Order: sequence, then structure tokens, then C-alpha cells
Amino acid sequence: MNYDLIIIGGGPAGYLAAERAGHAGLNTLLIEKRFVGGVCLNEGCVPSKALLYSAKVLDGAKHGEKYGVIAANVTLNHEAVIERKNKVVKTLVSGIKGKLKKSKVTLVEGFAEIVGKNAEGYEVKANDQAYTGKRLLIATGSMPVILPIPGTKEGLEKGYVLTNREILDLKAIPASLVIVGGGVIGLEMASYFNSAGSKVTVVEMLDHIAGYTDGEIAEILLKNYQKKGVEFKLGAKVVEIREGAVVYEINGQKMSVEADKVLMSIGRRPVTEGLGLEKIGVELERGRIKTDEKGKTNIPEVYAAGDVNGYSMLAHTAYREAEVCINNILGKKDIMRYNAIPSVIYTNPEVGGVGETEETAKQKGIEFEAVKISMMYSGRYVAENEGGDGICKVLIDKKYRKIIGVHMIGSYASEIIYGAGLMIETEMRVEDVKELVFPHPTVCEIIREAIFEF
Repeated sequence: MNYDLIIIGGGPAGYLAAERAGHAGLNTLLIEKRFVGGVCLNEGCVPSKALLYSAKVLDGAKHGEKYGVIAANVTLNHEAVIERKNKVVKTLVSGIKGKLKKSKVTLVEGFAEIVGKNAEGYEVKANDQAYTGKRLLIATGSMPVILPIPGTKEGLEKGYVLTNREILDLKAIPASLVIVGGGVIGLEMASYFNSAGSKVTVVEMLDHIAGYTDGEIAEILLKNYQKKGVEFKLGAKVVEIREGAVVYEINGQKMSVEADKVLMSIGRRPVTEGLGLEKIGVELERGRIKTDEKGKTNIPEVYAAGDVNGYSMLAHTAYREAEVCINNILGKKDIMRYNAIPSVIYTNPEVGGVGETEETAKQKGIEFEAVKISMMYSGRYVAENEGGDGICKVLIDKKYRKIIGVHMIGSYASEIIYGAGLMIETEMRVEDVKELVFPHPTVCEIIREAIFEF
């Protein structure tokens, strides 16, 4: 069976690429080994947001007295939360399958392996069936990093050590949860399970949380978590996991913390094993598929998009990379740019950032100016956030006065930050933004307020 394009992997990069290719008239085959929608839709981005929204509703009900709302005996039905999460996922997966069908994409559920190349194209096997594609797009995504910490393997086998997959299907809220890793996934799960009633402890090797997030904003987020009762062990290395406890080391001193469940959340790595990439000579670099700005690998007509190329492990990055690949396959000039990709932590409060932080700008030797203002400059923020401590920070380059970074912590940050990304992508100057009209009263006005400080 011959196709114009075979796509391996049905996550955000794969299913969007298939949809775009099929819509453009390419005879397209999409092969997915597990679930259409990939990790993002089934075991990551979307299901975690369903849980976090339930936690947000719970927190609002519990602390409504600040806003004149009194609720008694408010509890969380975790089973109902998981049931609703599954319904959300099922609805969205059905929607994606419907779009693929509309675009006349052939969908095969099974493990794909590249067999080689012949005169007609690249040979791929799935479910003992052979397929040939003139072009290949590898979009196999990523998987959790599992370090060889003593006790981890046994914990995974017995079920008290979890990855992002298992924790989203827990039947009951654990009395105590230790999260190994203070990045985005770990923090979002800490937020939900803390609200749900777990005693949550986050163990992080670095001296700060939230990875590459602006340092000042990460510190504010840390304090918000601590106020809610989440404990943090920073600069700590996990040295052993036992049933019921996690042993960690700080400055050479060993300590332990109680843990009914342990979430391993220390990062993700590209999935490239077992695909047969070596059979056609696809070049890897530190475990990721090496691609250029057009999504091309070193092999003609073979592309890669999404987490598997290791550039930016975010679903929205994967979408854009997929579009770049398909555009180039169709003969349209397009390149991938990574300077204005927003990042979000969907906790309560939310964190949103795009472009350079003060830390990255200094590392790159960029001459910049930064303005930081309180979110209390926004009337809507004040109306909806009693005692809020959010901030908005804007960076511009000194020479051209262009916006190069925007970072914020506070309500609606996830919905606002794309506008800041647009400003960076289109190289807007301070004077350009000052001419924009923002709706009032909104939290997004905080960007305008910050701009007028320059």
C-alpha cells in the first residue's frame, strides 16, 4: 500500500500534520501505537487541566468567604473528577478522529517500524502489514525520564512509584505524595493533590523550582505553594525510594520523608528506540532526531516534529513544527522559529512567560531594560484576587526598544501570554504597544501598564 506521506506517531505533531496534509490532498497514513492524541491529550496536558480545574473550583468554594460566599462541608469527589477527566479526553479524541476522517487520512493503530527504502519510497511495517511512503514524518513524542535510583524499579512494579500516566488515573487520593522534580508537571500535580487533601512534598535537585521560569516569578510561586502547605526540599538529591518513604540528601546529609505514593517527574526524553531509524540512516544527537529549521532530517524526504526532535517539548511547539514540515513538503517556504514560544504553568496562580527572561538575556549578553509592576495595577485582578501577589515583568532591548520578553504570575496568565508572544514575534516596539487598545477592565491591561513605565 503506497502513500504520499506516512506519519509515525499520533500526538499533537502527528495528528495535526496528518490533518493538514490530508486537507491539502496528500494521500496520508497515520500510525499510532497507543492512543490518538498522544501523551498530551490522553496522559498529560488535557487530563491534568481537567483535574486542576476541579481543584480550582474546590479552592474557590472553600475560601469563598473573602468574596462574601459561604459554603459548608465542601469536599472533593476524586472518583467523579477522574470520571469527568475521562469524558473530556474521550470527547476530544473523538473530535480528532473526526477531523482525520474528514481530511481522508488513513489511521492505523499499531507499532510502526521502518524497514528500509525501495524505489517507491520508505517501507514501514505495522501489525504485520507493509506500507510504503514517498515521505516520512517521525512524530513519536517523548517518555518520562526514569533515573536508576535504588528502589524505583520495584516501586514502579508494585505501583507506589508513578509516572504522569498512572497518577492521572489514581482511584484514591494518597495521604502523602512525594514528587521527585519541581518542574511544570510536578508543580501542576502538587497543586491538584494539595488541594485534594494530600500531604505533598516536592524534592528538587536545583535550588529553585519551575525550571527556566523567570527567577522572581518562580520564587513567588514557591511562596504561594508553601502558604497552601506544600513542602519543598530544594538542592536535594533522591538517593533511595522505599515503600512508604523517600530518602534524599542535602549537603551530604541523608533525610527521609513519608510517601504513600511517589511521582517521578524529572523530565522527558525523545522516543526513538525500536523505530528502525538506523535502517535508513537518520542522524540522532543526544537521543533526539536532529532536524533543520524546516523540520528536515539528514535523510531526503524524512522529517521530524514534536518532542522527538528535542527542541521544545511543548504541544503548541509541536503543532507549529508539524505545520512547518507539511508546508515544506507542499513546496511552501516556511521555517521554525523558537524565540517567541509561550510557556505556561497551569497552577493557581497561573504562570505565563514568553521570550527572554532576565537570566537568559544576561547569559546571551543582550543589553536590556526590565520593568516589573504588581498585578494590583489591574482593576479586574484586584476585584477577583483578594490579597494577590502577582507581578508582570516586561523586557525590551535597549537599542531598538523592541519587546523581547514578558513574564507574569496571576489569574488568566495562560490566556494572556499569547498576545505578548505576538508582540515579540512581530518585533513590536514600546511605542507600537502604547498605541494598542486593550479592553477594560481586564487583567491583560497589565502589559499596557508595564509598557508605560518605559
